[in-house]
Amino acid sequence: MKKPKKLNKGDKVAIVSLSRGLLGMPFCKHELEIGLKRLKQFGLNPVIMPNATKDMDYLNNHPETRASDLKNAFLDKSIKAVICAIGGDDTYKTIPFLMEDEEFIKAVKNNPKIFMGYSDTTNNHLMLNKLGLSTFYGPCFLTDVAELDKEMLPYTKYYFDKLFVNEDSFEITSSDTWYLERESYGPEEINQPRKAVKEQHGFETLNGKGKRTGKLYGGCLESLYDAYTGERYADEKDIYLKYNILPSLDEWKEKILFIETSEEKISPDKLKQILNYFKEHGILASVQGIIVGKPIDETFYEEYKQVYEEVFTDLKTPILYNVNFGHSTPRCIIPYDAEATIDYDKKTITINTPIFE
Repeated sequence: MKKPKKLNKGDKVAIVSLSRGLLGMPFCKHELEIGLKRLKQFGLNPVIMPNATKDMDYLNNHPETRASDLKNAFLDKSIKAVICAIGGDDTYKTIPFLMEDEEFIKAVKNNPKIFMGYSDTTNNHLMLNKLGLSTFYGPCFLTDVAELDKEMLPYTKYYFDKLFVNEDSFEITSSDTWYLERESYGPEEINQPRKAVKEQHGFETLNGKGKRTGKLYGGCLESLYDAYTGERYADEKDIYLKYNILPSLDEWKEKILFIETSEEKISPDKLKQILNYFKEHGILASVQGIIVGKPIDETFYEEYKQVYEEVFTDLKTPILYNVNFGHSTPRCIIPYDAEATIDYDKKTITINTPIFE
């Protein structure tokens, strides 16, 4: 697995829209301006890829143009990182255009660079992982870099700053504060703080005990489920099978699975259905351990816990719950394929090796 190089001041960073075309919409203009300004404050040189600011209808109907932006970002050796504008729900449609393109595949392998995003960007993470690149499940441009408060949220910024260093190891810790989603993201919210809530739970061990070490792999739970079942889009499962993107059961045995639920706030019954699917297919019993993201706005917090405890009652696989990644704010970064040790007794997460070349 190839690792990218860390960021340095002056580096070019590409912004791509691989699913939802929000970045170019008039109602997001103020967020675009804030995000670009903030990247420059980090000493970075942001590059908006040509199709990233096309309107929503155009990008919805032209996944090939979304794919071309990612390809061109990898072909451009002066670009050192790619950050997704936001998630969405049909990112998988970019996969055939990229996995059929030898020039793109060669660029990924010969020109590794930071790729970061969360939510339905899970699809591109899994694709790039299949191509041998370690990527980062973490902040997006609109939701994090362009935070409407006067600066990025402190916990998110702390982990964003890790893109500029190459530590031998680091810990992912629980944020002492989490934030409710805003009721509006309009211009009237500029410089206005989010509603902050003091963390009452910290990381919670729901199943199992002891230490487990494995390679990090996962993403948004609904996106993973759709990749396996094609429930949302009928052809999605076929695409994943065609390009053999998902791990075999033997490959799952070396992994720490990280999963989190989206802004759709699926019902506890739906969560149970999804988890039981992965249980029936042997994945939950195979992995070394599991870490679960905090539910957005803590919706169904206790109900989700009960579902995990019920589904895993006859499994030894340990679960660490309420970790700050994915859709809940603030967010850390999780490096795909990095070796991590989860201490389920002490409730700690340690990345054991450098995440950059």
